Amino acid sequence: MKLKIIGSGSTGNCYVLDNGKEALVIECGMPYEKVQRAVDFDIRRISGALISHEHGDHAKYANKFLSAQIPLFLSAGTAKALHIENAHLTNIMNENAIFHIGNFNVKAFKTVHDAVEPFGYLIYHPECGIILFATDTQCINYKFANISNIMIECNYRTDCLAENVNNGRVNPIVANRIINSHLSFDSCVKFLENNDISKVANIVLLHLSNDNSNAKDFKNGIADRFFKNTIIAKPNIIIDFNKTPF
Repeated sequence: MKLKIIGSGSTGNCYVLDNGKEALVIECGMPYEKVQRAVDFDIRRISGALISHEHGDHAKYANKFLSAQIPLFLSAGTAKALHIENAHLTNIMNENAIFHIGNFNVKAFKTVHDAVEPFGYLIYHPECGIILFATDTQCINYKFANISNIMIECNYRTDCLAENVNNGRVNPIVANRIINSHLSFDSCVKFLENNDISKVANIVLLHLSNDNSNAKDFKNGIADRFFKNTIIAKPNIIIDFNKTPF
């Protein structure tokens, strides 16, 4: 299994899990044409697309995916916010229910964001094990077992954000929204410390802020603490996303 990163951040988010036979899209925040290229224009192997919430950088191109006959999987609140709740290929997910999307099994969990009904996802496939996907959330209020790969937001560092507020680069209102709706480096570390990640092969850090983060420090900080292969999500990166690191 490969993880193909099309975009990660405020300009657009989209990821593709692809083994050459079947693919699952995570987030519809980048142009559909880029997804086509990621699967070598063989869109028949796309089993579906997950959307975490309705904000444009995660869902702007949802209707384009529907027009291409790709099923969407999302919460009822997100579907309503996007005005696609009655679309033929819209699949409403409930928390903790398992959905079968091709050979991918997906279970949703609640996240904490300024959206109607945001979700994170546990994604299982025999080739990559259980993937945790969590982005745009102030915190993650759960513990998970048997995770093989992690895709997690690491948006900002508190001291960077405070410095930018003090020097006028970031409006205090914007800073308050960031604090209440995005996962900080410290919160990311805390989550990893509170979960058994002994079986984890990869930790992919998502949605880093352009102004309030330091990619090198974040990568080294996580890798040095947890001794895991740690990658900063950037466009056009392809990662081997297998069940074990061996």
